Order: sequence, then structure tokens, then C-alpha cells
Amino acid sequence: MSDRIIRVATDVGGTFTDLVHFETDTATGRQTVRTAKSDTTPPDFEKGVLNVLEKGAVKIDEVDFLAHGTTVVINALTERKGARVGLITTRGFRDVLEIGRGNRPDFFNLMYRKPAPFVERYLRREVPGRMDFHGAEQVPLDLSGLPRIVADFQADGVTAVAVCLIHAYANPAHEAAVLAELHRLWPGVTAVASHQITREWREYERSSTTVLSAYVQPAAERYLERLEQGLKAQGYRGALYIMQSNCGVDTVASIRQTPITMVESGPASGFWGAAELGRIIGEPDVLALDIGGTTAKCSLIKGGHVAIKTDYWIERDRKSAGYPIMVPVVDLVEIGNGGGSIAWVDDFGKLHVGPQSAGASPGPAAYGRGGTDATTTDANLALGRINRDYFCGGTVTADMGALGTALGGLAGRLGMTESEVARGIVRIANSNMVNALKLVSVNRGFDPRDFTLVVFGGGGPMHGVALGQELGVKKVVVPRGAPVFSAWGMLMSDLRRDYFVTELMDADNAAALGALLDATEARARADFAREGVAADKVAMTRFIRARYQNQEFAVEVALPNAPLDAAVMRRLIADFHEAYEREYTYRLEAGVEIIGIHLIAASEVGKLEIVPLPTTGAGVDQAIKGRRPVDYATEGVHDATIYDGTRLEPGMRLTGPAVIEDPGTTIVVHPGNRAHMDAFGNIHIEIRG
Repeated sequence: MSDRIIRVATDVGGTFTDLVHFETDTATGRQTVRTAKSDTTPPDFEKGVLNVLEKGAVKIDEVDFLAHGTTVVINALTERKGARVGLITTRGFRDVLEIGRGNRPDFFNLMYRKPAPFVERYLRREVPGRMDFHGAEQVPLDLSGLPRIVADFQADGVTAVAVCLIHAYANPAHEAAVLAELHRLWPGVTAVASHQITREWREYERSSTTVLSAYVQPAAERYLERLEQGLKAQGYRGALYIMQSNCGVDTVASIRQTPITMVESGPASGFWGAAELGRIIGEPDVLALDIGGTTAKCSLIKGGHVAIKTDYWIERDRKSAGYPIMVPVVDLVEIGNGGGSIAWVDDFGKLHVGPQSAGASPGPAAYGRGGTDATTTDANLALGRINRDYFCGGTVTADMGALGTALGGLAGRLGMTESEVARGIVRIANSNMVNALKLVSVNRGFDPRDFTLVVFGGGGPMHGVALGQELGVKKVVVPRGAPVFSAWGMLMSDLRRDYFVTELMDADNAAALGALLDATEARARADFAREGVAADKVAMTRFIRARYQNQEFAVEVALPNAPLDAAVMRRLIADFHEAYEREYTYRLEAGVEIIGIHLIAASEVGKLEIVPLPTTGAGVDQAIKGRRPVDYATEGVHDATIYDGTRLEPGMRLTGPAVIEDPGTTIVVHPGNRAHMDAFGNIHIEIRG
């Protein structure tokens, strides 16, 4: 039997594909970690995964646990590179996708046009039959027209079919019958029904979700198949787990059926990692910020709980209402501000940063790959925040000439010096990210001063302290392995499924709530049993969704694992009032009704437990590389002490102005702020009051 356990995670991002490799000696408990980055390789994303495994010197045949996160689903959606979809729906509901919602972002724009449906009208077909919202059959299902629908779909080049019938969330019997007959008439067709994805109400959102899942399913299946084949060709014989958008992993077999569940898999793993890190270091209330090469994403974690929602939209912005996807997704805000975000000047002479990105190729101007636009990374390099002699961990020679040309072009248009432009780029990027962090905190009734800011991704540590100072957080924490922290988070994740079920009941109806919970828990255990997980290995976490009677908006409230007696139900109603007031700033003297439940079922599968790092007793002075002038953008130029991050050890302390250089990132410690490394290798930076 081997005396070591090797766990590996890979994460495909918009710019880079990340790797983290943990090896645990079972005899001594000692852990060693390796990380690597490689360029993301669209459209053949699996090549980037295999490349980063090779770059990280991973012996894949020795790996015990492998987790993977990917952008293949969101890319297929945003780039419109999915399948040709046909939709089968209930008679009278053919135009649900077209009608949508009256949620246009610019309400007074009379020229507004709704986003075009992913399925054209002639590919949306109807079948007779109807359920009511209690799940009772009102009109029997009639499948006599299905052969003609199949023939038309085949003639029109349809390669994937979505099935979404009215009120299937309450009773999926009609959908299941359509799906079975569809497979009989058209063996091997890619098809998905709404009840396989969600059991929540709202016909437009369910229809959109089902269509988008069918749209990406063939591409996702091809990708997962190529990835599995590539791994097996290199000798991997273990199970491959895929990161979902709900902060948990799932099996490839399950993901293939509903690939839409991994629409935001990369960000989810990072935020779950931040929650686990908070548990380890005793900071359960966390503001988490991930700054990558293309985007910045943030989420709020309260009491160690990562908020999961199903009100998720893609391509929603100031000009478009976007498209809803009703699957469990970590509650996050994403903006187009990353290290590769391009700085540009508009027609009115105003400087902007993002959302356009230089990506990995050509990348920032300083990469020397032909990029001509100045980016946030270029600005940080020009200000001395990044070491030109240790650019990208010393793997890239900084092209300072190209950087100067890029900044010079902006400087000429703005009538400023290159240094002033670089300073402006950093300040604007910071302002954009502060606004995003306020959206997940202040706008939802939380005071950032009560939270610890955890920053990761390649750019997080560089901007984290400035953002923390602006928000007034308690402190900033840079995790060990920050550049590949999303991959790290996958190794902390459980096999997880989220069950959202809609059923209306009064808030004091303990019997009805208990019956619904019991039925849903039984379904969850049956699902896990099919994956070979015993019932006693599945942990359940329960929530209710409640609202004021006849109101539109609901909030989620945690339900204790206790018998549902009158006292528990009274406590539940009190918790609802408190949660509603925090979210919407008021409460009502009105009745409360439960509209459904949210059940989290989870089981550990190879989850990593972090152990303290060894120390040599060396002093912090032995990690000093030298000193150089650093422009802190908002606090002027200071002569900063430069530290080698690879030589820092637990217990070491330092004071800013300082810069800690790691092969994958740079930690900028502002003047007067004190920093130390904890027992697990995380850097804690106390924000100056």
C-alpha cells in the first residue's frame, strides 16, 4: 500500500489553465504542494489541461484524486458555439422564450430589443397535455404528434432537444413520457427535460435553462470525453470529478446529463476555498475577491456559508436583460477587470479600464507577443509594483519598450505623463473592484468592516490592500497558492447536489414542510446511492424559501436539524423577518408563507485537510531580496523592501512599504501595514486604521 496520497486539481480560466498538486505523506502527515500555470487553449481546452499537467511534472498514473473546473460551458454560450436545439413544450407555451420578462435594463429606451431566443420559433413545437401547479393532471398527454416533430427536427438539422412542459416542477410525469418516447423514436439523440435540472417554478426561467443546457450538452460531452481519453492515455485510472457552480464536485456521468450545472465552476471553487480557509484560520465572515487575467469576481461568505442562488443570468448588462439559468450558482458579482483588462480613452477624453481584455495572446504589451494596448498588468509594471526583472516569476522578459509605447499613446491623448496614466489605470481598476465588493456587501445590508478580505488569483494580492483600506475591512488575507486558489478550492470540495423544490404552504405548517423535506432527502440519498455513496455518508443541510403572503420576493432561511415543532417554526418565522429586513431594509406586519425548500446533500470524496508547514527558525531578514522605489498609486512613491515569498516561513513578520514576490503573483503591502505568515502559509495583512 502506498504511503502517500496525491490529489490534483486543474482549472481552465479565460487566460490561464491552473494546476495545484498536493502530496500527503500518510506516515508523517507532511504535505508538499506544487503549482503550475499554462496558457488556456481554446477551442481545444483539454490540451491546456494536459499541457499544465506536463508542466507541473504530474505523474498522472500516481494520482489518487483529480478534480477539474472548466469554462467550456460559459464559452459555448457566450460565443454561440453550441448545438442546434429544438424545443418541445406544452400547447400554448411556444412563445415563452420570446415573451420573457419585462426586466429590460433601460426601461425608458423605446428602441430596446429583447435578446434573441436561442431557439428560433419554427424549432419550438407543442404537445397537448397539462398539469396544474399542484401536479394534478388537467389534460391527458397526447404524443401522437411527436413522430412528425421528430421528423421535422431531423430535417432541420436539430442535434439536441429540450423538453419543458407546464408545471413539470410539481409533477414530471408528462416530461418523462415525452423524453422516453423521444428516445424511442430517435435513438441516441441528445435530449434533456426541465425536471432533470430544476424543480422550481417560473416557466420562462425553466424553459431558458432547459434550452441552454441542451445547447451546450454536445460540446460539453465532447470535451469531457476528450479530456477523459487524454488522461487515460497518460495512465490515469481514477475517477474524474468536475467542479460545479454550487461549490461542490460531481461525477462525469452526472455532469454529462446536465452540463449547465458547471456554468460558473471556476469562480465557485475559489469562493468555496475562501470559506474553507476562513474556517481554518478562524475567520468565518469573509469577503472573497478573485482577480484573474480577464475578470474580477467577488462574493460574501457569512458564518462560513457560501450563498447559493438560482437567480443567475448570463450576458446581463446595461443594454441587455440577458438569459436566465435556473441552476444552483454561487452568489457572485463579476466585472471585466483583470490583469489583462485594456485601458482606453473614449471620445470625450475619459480613461476607462476594461471590460475588453488582451487575454493570454497577445496579452499585455509587456509580454512582448505583439500586444499594443496598455493593461492593468502593464500599469503595475510601470509603477514598480511588479518587478521587471522577475516578470511572471522570471519566465517572461518584460518588454519595457512595448509597454512605454502603449502607455505613451494613452498619455498623448490625455495630455499626461506615462506615470500619471499608469497611476490612473490602477486607481480606476481599484475603484471598479471596490464598487463590485460593495454590491455583495453594503447593497445587501452587510458592513465590510465586519469582514476579512480574502484575495486570490494572479491580481488579487496586488490590489487587495488598497481595496481593503478603501472598504475598511478588518484585515486582508492572501492564501497560500493564491495564483491557483480556484484549483486549490476544488480539493477542499465535497461531492454535492443542491435540491430546490417549489411547494406553497403556510409558514406554520410543520407537517407539510416535514413531508416535503423527508421526500426530498430520500430522493437525494437515492441519487447518492447510484454513485456508490452510502446513506450514512451523506450530510444534509436544510433551508426554506419564504416570502410575505402574496408578495413577489423571497429570502432563504436556514432550518435547524431538529424536529419541526411549534417552537422551531416560530423561530423560523422570526429569522425570516430578520433576513428579509436585512435584504430589503423593511419588514411587514403580514403573514408569511413558505414557497419551497433548498436542500444541500454532500459527501466527502478525497477532501484535503491542510496541515501546518514546517519551519527552520530562519529570520525574516533572510527573505529580503533588496529594495526599490514603488509607486503605490494613492500614497505616492516609497522605497519598499522586497521579499522573496518562497523564503517566508510561518511566524515571520514584516511592515510596509513592502512587496512580497511569489512566482505566480505579487503581494503589495502598503506603508504602515503589518503582515505576517500563519502556520499554513497564508499572509495576513493588518489594515492601518
